[in-house]
Amino acid sequence: MNTSQDVLNHAQQTARPSLSIAVIGAGPAGLSLALQAARALPHAHITVFDARPADKDVSQDPRVLALSLGSVQELQRMGLWDAMLATQQVAAIRQVHVSQQQPTVLWPGQGQPAVHISAAEQGVPQLGAVISYGTLVAPMQASWLSAVAADEARLSMRFGTPVKGVKAVSEGVEIDADIVEHFDLAVIAEGGVFADQPKLSWPEGVSRDYRQKAWIGQVLLADDTPAGVAYERFTPSGPAALLPLPRGSVVPGGPVGPRAALVWCVPSDDDPVAELDDAQRLTVLNTIFPAQVGEIRQMSPLKVFPLGLNAHRRLVSEGALVRIGNAAQTLHPVAGQGFNLGLRDVHELLAALVRASQGTSTDVATALRQFERRRQPDRFTLIAGTDFLARSFTFPAPILATARGLGLGAMQALGPLKRALANTMMFGRR
Repeated sequence: MNTSQDVLNHAQQTARPSLSIAVIGAGPAGLSLALQAARALPHAHITVFDARPADKDVSQDPRVLALSLGSVQELQRMGLWDAMLATQQVAAIRQVHVSQQQPTVLWPGQGQPAVHISAAEQGVPQLGAVISYGTLVAPMQASWLSAVAADEARLSMRFGTPVKGVKAVSEGVEIDADIVEHFDLAVIAEGGVFADQPKLSWPEGVSRDYRQKAWIGQVLLADDTPAGVAYERFTPSGPAALLPLPRGSVVPGGPVGPRAALVWCVPSDDDPVAELDDAQRLTVLNTIFPAQVGEIRQMSPLKVFPLGLNAHRRLVSEGALVRIGNAAQTLHPVAGQGFNLGLRDVHELLAALVRASQGTSTDVATALRQFERRRQPDRFTLIAGTDFLARSFTFPAPILATARGLGLGAMQALGPLKRALANTMMFGRR
């Protein structure tokens, strides 16, 4: 027969600590963390703050994100991927084609060097997917609001509540959002774009203005254009990319057909796109991409964004303050890996918190040290790689074109090297 002391001892041994977490930013990284933490840390109190009003319809946000296979699998594990597919606004990436516009003068092979990576040769159903920001975030937000409604004592959503300050205090952090509240842990997941971010300086981090801009929009392709292919093209002005989209039109009332998202990077100081009208831009685009793309038939209005690098040296600061996603690193879009890097931040942070909460107390400091140590190799590899590619367009053009062309040819010819690139592209550095 158990005594009262036996029952008390058992309760103390099996008790789980209450952990209060503030997530600042209800974008894809912040919502992903909140949703998964609510399930994996059933004793945690989680509050999400976001400045946008509760009635804002995020589903119509047309910004395009490239998801790696690892990110697709993460969304599948979260039970959200089917809802996203049901919108019919998701396009699978089944092939990646990387080439350059300038000829490689020393190339000994037939044609010009290029890297071709396919899902079939990698033994996976797809290399990744392309999705709009709204299609990604809307199901996440709906799922989080449902979780909040089901467990209001533990979970909270603060729409229309900008966070004005975060201050490290003894045993946690204070969040100033009109009223000051104490939390054990604050996660900043609200990064924004490079142009809106404060510049960093060492040792806090690195900030670099690439003096490049990205023209963003959609293009309509010929009916016989191969489906599911993402094209990366290195040009003398900078990288350009086409990412597959579901069939549709690119202008209201326009013809329906195969579409692609366009990312067209050019120098800010000598912009070859700004002074062109739409017809001239379309003509230039048809000279940039390889013959496999076929004819680019129509183009949507383009928006332009300045490009640069902001990367914090540390992911954890002031004890219990963590940065993830664009709040930790804002990258050049040359590799299309910004969101994927942020989702891997979420995965590793959650794993560290779960490991730390297995006992009768949650050692937040230890969990955060483990998280930062495990994340740094992956993020530093990607930051350095995209930074090198972005800055390489300032190198002397003949030298750059030859070196890059030979590198593409070697990558395609050497199977193990190409498999390593494909794995990194799909899952990050593991």
